[in-house]
Amino acid sequence: MNHDPHALRALLGDDAGLCHRAITGEHGVSLPPFTDHHVHLHLIDESRLASGGIAGVVDLGGDPVALARRENHSIPRVAYAGAFLTAPGGYPVGRSWAPAEIAREISDPSTHPGVPGSAATAVDEQASFGASVIKASLNSAAGPVLDPATLSAVVEVARERGLPVIAHAEGEGMPRLAFEAGVSGFAHTPFSEYVGRAFIAHAAAAGHVWISTLAIHRDDAEAAEFARVNLAGFAAAGGRVLYGTDLGNGEQPVGVNAEEVSALDRAGVRGAALIRAMSDPWPFAEPPSGVRTFVPGPPPGQLDEVAEWLRGATVVPTEELVHDDH
Repeated sequence: MNHDPHALRALLGDDAGLCHRAITGEHGVSLPPFTDHHVHLHLIDESRLASGGIAGVVDLGGDPVALARRENHSIPRVAYAGAFLTAPGGYPVGRSWAPAEIAREISDPSTHPGVPGSAATAVDEQASFGASVIKASLNSAAGPVLDPATLSAVVEVARERGLPVIAHAEGEGMPRLAFEAGVSGFAHTPFSEYVGRAFIAHAAAAGHVWISTLAIHRDDAEAAEFARVNLAGFAAAGGRVLYGTDLGNGEQPVGVNAEEVSALDRAGVRGAALIRAMSDPWPFAEPPSGVRTFVPGPPPGQLDEVAEWLRGATVVPTEELVHDDH
């Protein structure tokens, strides 16, 4: 195993360091705090996140009232979109896991405040309840989707409020519809088709963020390959990749998901790039304060060991860690 701090930083990035816990004396590696950029808090036990290595989350679909009223624990730090904004009868309306409170059906592209059922009213509601991002639903495989004018209105109003719009783009042509409307990125790496090099280059140049969620396709080989190839291209083009699991969707560990980490590795997001994707503070500018991700035991010696090694991650106060680098 590698105990050379310089080799460790070469493997995992400049913010990785050998350390020990002051109270227990346990040795390990200190990393920047991790964020899962796609969760649904109403479907999980968030109290288990920190012990599983996750210091921050982005809720991408929940009841905006409940999210605004939740107890403000320091960890996990929570950003949220509030409700899915969707077409009348569109996804996720009617899903068993989706109570009515987590969706807003938009029937009017108006950008004027206060118009019932309008784009502006839906965006303003989420903003008023503290949303840091807006989630637009474009799932043509599950029902009607927002038309281009309405989606563009959502993006326009959100931009005026200083909020990025992230799209759930599922179905052929949906990523392009979202891109042309000016969204800031995708809640899932596009998985319904190969989006192509030109699209990927334009998305990377536009500053898109793509949230990975690769492991949710474990039972759909075609979708998994579409997502892997698309994300590999986006990462290679310099795109901003964010680690995200869609936690709450099926059986997943509440904490670092080694299967997601392995899928990112297979898409070429490895080593320091992987740690950047996991510790990116988006949609905030700064990471969660006062904490670090700590992985006990010997550090990995090579890239192929990182995914399994990260299963042991936990969140600890920064003041508890004593650096051993020389």
